[in-house]
Amino acid sequence: MSDGHTEAELSALGDQEGWQTEGSAARVHYSGATDRYSIEYYLPSDCVVYWKVPPAEGGETAVPVGRSTVPTPLRERIREDLAAAGIDPEIEQRTL
Repeated sequence: MSDGHTEAELSALGDQEGWQTEGSAARVHYSGATDRYSIEYYLPSDCVVYWKVPPAEGGETAVPVGRSTVPTPLRERIREDLAAAGIDPEIEQRTL
């Protein structure tokens, strides 16, 4: 499904504020007023997955969530970061 994105683009995403790369994935964490998310971009499948992270004191496991439950400003930031790294921001909407 890849649109030809490369390790260089993944590395460029890792250079964006808050992003870290590991293997063929990049991850950023976001904490809002009451919600915490982990957002992951996967190079092999060329997609973004949103994970809802429980409160630090919760002890629960993070779970994947649908894009419709993620705040619009966060989704916009993810698309901006993808574009800045040379990755088509439209893949943010791609489903697995």
